[in-house]
Amino acid sequence: MPIRNEERYLAESVRHVLGQDYPGPLELVLAVGPSADRTEQLAHELAAADPRVTVVANPTGKIPAALNIAVRAARHGVIARIDGHALLPAGYLTTAVATLTESGAADVGGLMAAQGETRFQQAVAWGMTSKAGVGSAAFHTGGGAGPADSVYLGVYRREAIEQAGGWDEEMLRAEDWELNHRIRIRGGVIWFTPELRVTYRPRASIRTLGSQYFHYGRWRRVIVREHPETANFRYLAPPAAAALVTAGLAAGLAGLAGMAAGAPPAVRWLAAGFVIPVTYLAGITAAGTGLARGVPAAVRLRVPVVLAVMHMCWGSGFLTSPPKLHRGGRGKTDARVGEPGTTGETDRHRGERIKHGFRSPEPARGASRRRI
Repeated sequence: MPIRNEERYLAESVRHVLGQDYPGPLELVLAVGPSADRTEQLAHELAAADPRVTVVANPTGKIPAALNIAVRAARHGVIARIDGHALLPAGYLTTAVATLTESGAADVGGLMAAQGETRFQQAVAWGMTSKAGVGSAAFHTGGGAGPADSVYLGVYRREAIEQAGGWDEEMLRAEDWELNHRIRIRGGVIWFTPELRVTYRPRASIRTLGSQYFHYGRWRRVIVREHPETANFRYLAPPAAAALVTAGLAAGLAGLAGMAAGAPPAVRWLAAGFVIPVTYLAGITAAGTGLARGVPAAVRLRVPVVLAVMHMCWGSGFLTSPPKLHRGGRGKTDARVGEPGTTGETDRHRGERIKHGFRSPEPARGASRRRI
C-alpha cells in the first residue's frame, strides 16, 4: 500500500485489509512517502499493533517507486495492490485469489466503487462511475467478467510483476495501466471481474479534483504518445471539448472587444463563439439533471460543476502534456538491479526489468500463490 498524506483514511483502509477472511498467510506492507500530516507516525502505530503490518520508507514519494519497494519487502507469491483511499470489501482477497487461479490470469481486479461522504464527494463519485464523467472503462462503470486492458488496483502473480520489470518509476500516473500493458505484451492476461468492488473515497474539493484530473490527462497523453494504438474516443473527447470551449471563449471575448472598439462586422461576429461554451454548459447541466436522477437534489446540483472540472482539467492536461514528461523508462536505474533472471529469461526481457528499476528479490522460502 503506497501512502502519503493519508492520515484521514489510513486506519480505516488498513482495518479493511487486516479484517479480510482470507484463509492463508497475509502481510501488509505500507510504503510511506514524505507526508505533511501524521501518516508516518500512524503507520508505525498500526505496525506496532499488528505483526502482519510492515512499514518501509519511500523517500521519493512516488507511487510506482513505493509499489516496487513494497514488492521487494513482501515475502509471498501473490501481490495485492491497495490504495490508502481504498476500502476492501469482505471476501475481496479470497475472491481475487480464487479468480486468479480459475482464470489463469496474471492480474485480476474489479470496480472502483467511488463513494463520497460530503455532497461534493458524492457528486464526484457519480461522475467517476458514469459514462458522462469518465467514459466506458469497465472498472469505473461495470461490465461482465473477462479480459481487460487494465483493472482497478489488481491482485497479481508475483512472477508476472517481476518478469515485466515492475512498475515504471518514471510513470507518475497511469502506472498500473502501463505495467499491465507490458504484462499483456508478454502474453499475460489481465482479468476484470465485477465481483471485486472496492470502495474509493473521491477528492473532497474542486482544487484537489482539478489537480487529480489535470495530471490524469497529462499522463494519458504519454500513453497515447507511446502507444498510439490505444487512442479512442474516451481519451480524445475531453481534450477536444477543452480545445473547443477555449477557442469559443477566446473568439467570444475578441468579438465583445471588437464591439466595444467599433471594429468591422466580421470581428464583431466572433462573439458568436460564445455559443460553444454555452452549448457545452447546457449539455453537462442536462446530464447532471437528467442522468443523475437517483441522487439527492443537493448532489445533483453539484454534478455539472464536477463534470466541467473533470473534462476541462483532464483535457487541458492532455493538450499541454510536454513530450519530455516521460523518458520511456530510460531514466535513472537502481544500481542494485540486473540480477540474473530466471531460467529461460531473454536478454530483452531482462533489459525490461533493469530499465524499469525493479530488482527481483530472492524467493521467500515456502512462498506459494496462496500467500499474500
